[in-house]
Amino acid sequence: MVSGSEAKQAEQLRKDGNLYFKKHRFGAAIDAYTEAITFCPNVPVYWTNRALCHRKRNDWLKVEEDCRRAIQLDYSSVKAHYMLGLALLKKQELDEGVKELQKALDLGRGANPKGYMVDEIWQELAKAKYLLWEHASSKRSWDLQSLKEACETALREKHFLDDSQPEGFLDDASISHTKQLDALRQVFRKAGEDDIPGEVPDYLCCKITLDIFRDPVITPSGVTYERAVILDHLQKVGKFDPITRERLDQSQLVPNLAIKEAVQAYLDTHGWAYKAD
Repeated sequence: MVSGSEAKQAEQLRKDGNLYFKKHRFGAAIDAYTEAITFCPNVPVYWTNRALCHRKRNDWLKVEEDCRRAIQLDYSSVKAHYMLGLALLKKQELDEGVKELQKALDLGRGANPKGYMVDEIWQELAKAKYLLWEHASSKRSWDLQSLKEACETALREKHFLDDSQPEGFLDDASISHTKQLDALRQVFRKAGEDDIPGEVPDYLCCKITLDIFRDPVITPSGVTYERAVILDHLQKVGKFDPITRERLDQSQLVPNLAIKEAVQAYLDTHGWAYKAD
């Protein structure tokens, strides 16, 4: 059981650590947070603060260790999931890193939808998912090319065998061979279309930023916006819909789950779009 005196000392050490951190004295900050943890090991913010210092020093193994401990103490810690995701990405554990970043993003949206961390987490998540797509796309491209070449070779061998047929049959065989090659190439061209970067459909993009939706919300007038963008508009410009000009309050915004699902479905098959904005 932690005494009141120990808790007070730990809190003062946290403040000292924060001061050291602001002055970029990360070693001293780590020492202060470590001492705070010694007094109060069950306070998650001490662990995440120390993890942030390790991040600044690119000591990703210690970042991972501290974040895992923080998550054990508080599973809803946005910073812990976020930095753990970054640490896993550094270890090239892309799938696990993406899971942690996604968890951080979901928690962050619930706590503060327009906070700076939500945008920062999205950027890192998008980069990681783009990398996953890039790796998968390269493999698909290689596999498709290998299969295409094998099919073309098989057709050429068949055509070679057909050359032994009577003269009238040869003309038909040549025409058939050409058509088969064209059809084959069309099939493989179609199979690789999703991996070719293009334009994201307008209905999946915010009408203000023109970027693909991340967290879409719909207004009573039926217009869908990016949540952080419309909240910023309501706060800084005025309480009205920027397109219809109808009066609009934050409480009237409703998550557009249909568009959100459509965006995710599109991104699942067009991973290049993570880099579109």
